[in-house]
Amino acid sequence: MNTHPRMCCALRAPVFAAALILGVLAPFAGSHAQEMPATKLRVIGGYSTLVQTQQVEKPFWLEEIPADSGGRITAEYANYDVMGLQEQQLLRLTASGVADFASTDIVKVAGDEPAFEGCDLTGISPDIETAHKACNAWAPEVSRIMEEKFNTKLLGLAPNPGLIFWCVPEVRGLQDIQGKKVRVNSRTMADMVIALGGSPVTTPFGEVVPSLQRGVFDCAITGSLAGNTAGWGEVTKYLLAVPVNWSIYYQSVNLKAWNKFDPAVRDYLTRKFASLDERLWAIGEKANQEGIDCNTGKDPCILGRKESMTLVPPSDADKARIKQVAQEVVLPQWAKRCGKECASRWNETVGKVVDMQIDLSTL
Repeated sequence: MNTHPRMCCALRAPVFAAALILGVLAPFAGSHAQEMPATKLRVIGGYSTLVQTQQVEKPFWLEEIPADSGGRITAEYANYDVMGLQEQQLLRLTASGVADFASTDIVKVAGDEPAFEGCDLTGISPDIETAHKACNAWAPEVSRIMEEKFNTKLLGLAPNPGLIFWCVPEVRGLQDIQGKKVRVNSRTMADMVIALGGSPVTTPFGEVVPSLQRGVFDCAITGSLAGNTAGWGEVTKYLLAVPVNWSIYYQSVNLKAWNKFDPAVRDYLTRKFASLDERLWAIGEKANQEGIDCNTGKDPCILGRKESMTLVPPSDADKARIKQVAQEVVLPQWAKRCGKECASRWNETVGKVVDMQIDLSTL
């Protein structure tokens, strides 16, 4: 994914960012810093141009942690796209100890373990509040698998703005996805597009704008603000705001490295990550609606840039259709990849949150 010249827009709202940072400094300053040994951390950060990366994650590592710890804890921080890494590599790099900490979209590492995307399956969460509850319910399962199979400790799950449809030709609802080529970023999203009668196309985020310009596909799916700051509003006309999923991303640390840290450092970072998680969910919720406002030329538009797209709000039929596809197509297909035991645990956790169940007799 390549940096877009308009990404400067994502760097605005310094007051909001400063408030997020300064609001949590006081509880951890003072004696805590004096008790900790000097510790240098190696961090691979999330995609460089996302608002949560610019306004929360990057300042967290490069400004907040060093200042808050009295300089006892510092970080070597670089974003994976700037490093030329693929998202699919990050879990393995963390597992092998190439980095101490890393974050990326969890569906991108679902090829290593299908269970990872269990709280963000396409169509199961109609709003960010439901997504938050679903991920809280599924986090222990993700944590268990990361530790048992990947030498990695889960530190948090957080959202991007809701993933919606950006289309060049006119669309009036989900029924118009039929016959169209649609850029997707996960297996469950592809299952959904096929169920809607479309043809899924997998394309890296940074190649979407030129691909749309060349007519490689008709529509593309991404977050309401992520697409805005990447210039998608310049090459598409219609915004079909049916939340497909929330592009949940994880924060993690190499388990062996974590266990070697001084206990005071671990305690400190555990508290800090609890605070980081709250702020990432808060900015995800703020960015979700603001992305839609920016794309359609409305205020407030602080985090992005105003465009002149046509908003197509989800109808009741669209909401019912996306849930039907999730229940009848996405869940059964995912359960086959994840296995019966995995599906059973999903039913007892996420399934109860989203009021859906997987038919275990088919597995």
